[in-house]
Amino acid sequence: MSTTRALKVGSPGTERSTASSGRWLRTLRRNKYLYLLALPGICYFLIFKYVPMWGVLIAFQNYSPYQGFLHSDWIGLQHFARFFANDDFFKLFRNTLGINALSLLLFFPLPILLSILLNELKNVLFKKTVQTIVYLPHFFSWVIIVGITFLLLSHSEGVVNKMLQAGGFVQIDFLTNPDYFWLLLTLQTIWKDAGWGTIIFLAAIAGIDPQLYEAAKMDGASRFRQIWHITLPSIRNVIVILLILRIGHIMDVGFEQVFLMMNGAVSDVADVFDTYVYRVGVKQGQFSYSTAIGLFKSLVGLILVIGANKFAKKMGEEGVY
Repeated sequence: MSTTRALKVGSPGTERSTASSGRWLRTLRRNKYLYLLALPGICYFLIFKYVPMWGVLIAFQNYSPYQGFLHSDWIGLQHFARFFANDDFFKLFRNTLGINALSLLLFFPLPILLSILLNELKNVLFKKTVQTIVYLPHFFSWVIIVGITFLLLSHSEGVVNKMLQAGGFVQIDFLTNPDYFWLLLTLQTIWKDAGWGTIIFLAAIAGIDPQLYEAAKMDGASRFRQIWHITLPSIRNVIVILLILRIGHIMDVGFEQVFLMMNGAVSDVADVFDTYVYRVGVKQGQFSYSTAIGLFKSLVGLILVIGANKFAKKMGEEGVY
């Protein structure tokens, strides 16, 4: 009798579970091609993002490849304490934050401005040609970008210094002067990725209702007024979301770019967390210590994303979540 009563009591939950499973299967069957299209991206994140998260455990171990994850000695937060007490910590933090802050200040607004300018072009052929030209540097590797930089700015053989010398001016040490290093990195990033960054903003601008512009024209609004009062407010949510995500990566500097541009004369302003991890983690084999540094960067990025998202919410924006 009690068993029958228990089955009766549990039956509504069982029915809801069965109905939910049925709806999920119907949705999967109806959108099977969409899920199939998303499958490579899902596999990528599972294999390269979620599965390797198991490896953060070694940040709290004195990890030995011979002993493995399960048998290496646990040492708690000793690697973090060692890193924070390191004399290079402040230098690494300053350089990483300074390079990213300069990039955020100079690079982030440019794709927005470039998107608006491209949207204002009426000649379709000219517009597509300009888009292709500004997209193209994105597909160059950093080796090519840095090679072009050396050809242009080298002290002895650079085109710019050759022109300065021919004009009777003093040659400038662009590549070995620490005062120019952060700006050079930012200019390289702008040239390489500013055009590519316009894709999302152009897509957002394309979704704006054309009737808004027509109404503004009837009211006598100039093109600048239309951009200021229609275009920018309409893509504000996209700008805020991308800004939040960019702030989350403020502790990440492109290793390849910095590593290729670094030399002994600028090492004091060029050494960042990524190059330090390469030096102590890969070259010296301190896997646990370098993992602790990477985990510290990730935690700082997570805190910044959460804080920036909450601030955006308070300001009335949608935010990331």
